[in-house]
Amino acid sequence: MQQSVQRPAGGSHGDEGDGVTDGASFAGAVAIVTGATRGIGKGIALELGAAGATVYVTGRTTATEDPDLPGSLATTVDEIEALGGSAVAHECDHSDDIAVAALFARVASEQGRLDVLVNNAFAVPNHLDPRTPFWETPISDWDVMLGVGTRSAYVATHHAARVMVPAGRGLIVNVSSAGAVRYFHHLAYGVGKAALDRVTRDAARPLAVHGVSIVSVWPYLVSTERVQRMAGVDLAMTESPRFVGRAVTALASDPQVQTRSGRAFTTSELARDYDFTDVDGSLPPVQPWNPPGV
Repeated sequence: MQQSVQRPAGGSHGDEGDGVTDGASFAGAVAIVTGATRGIGKGIALELGAAGATVYVTGRTTATEDPDLPGSLATTVDEIEALGGSAVAHECDHSDDIAVAALFARVASEQGRLDVLVNNAFAVPNHLDPRTPFWETPISDWDVMLGVGTRSAYVATHHAARVMVPAGRGLIVNVSSAGAVRYFHHLAYGVGKAALDRVTRDAARPLAVHGVSIVSVWPYLVSTERVQRMAGVDLAMTESPRFVGRAVTALASDPQVQTRSGRAFTTSELARDYDFTDVDGSLPPVQPWNPPGV
């Protein structure tokens, strides 16, 4: 069962001033989703594309599929087009500032606008194991996770603001997690997510006067390609990557999204606020994001 996002009441962006979309359609809107070859990024790109936006999807895997970990820019584009959407693949290493600048220059040249940026790219070392204390892991793990994750989101946000501010509209979404407030995976992971949410908070103030909003979104356990391969995971307790995409699409459709700027929201919270479900019609349970202790 496919259920589309229900637009919140309260008029269109035409009633509220310039916004991300016109409140009813993404036709003509342009989005960038980083790290969209698979997983959460792909799910977000699919939903934005299905809603009518032209979506630039970035990543490092262009066409060659890894049989153990499927996903590529080409397959993401194909799936968006199968949903009736429009997508452009752009190979990009988000640790390379010059490559990121080239991405935004391309979008500006080809589209002349940018309505939505989703900072999803995040590098996780393959050896990461939450049972291993940080002092027994390479120091380089810090650089990996804060490099493509926190710093890369700041770099992309910097470039996006240069397009959105003159236009007086736009939405930036940082894909964060409860790791910002409780222990998840690794010390550096938590520091990176907490810092990402601080980027959201502190960027909101100067962007607000220009009609640009920035929000952090916290998915719970998502049934990505990696998670589906993990032993002992109860997939019934997961949410799909497209559920996260529906949360982002709902935010971008909201003429009052500026009231949420600078804050973090769980996908479950947004589903209840905006009245959408997962692709199978289910609504993942509300999760205890702030349990005592670590």
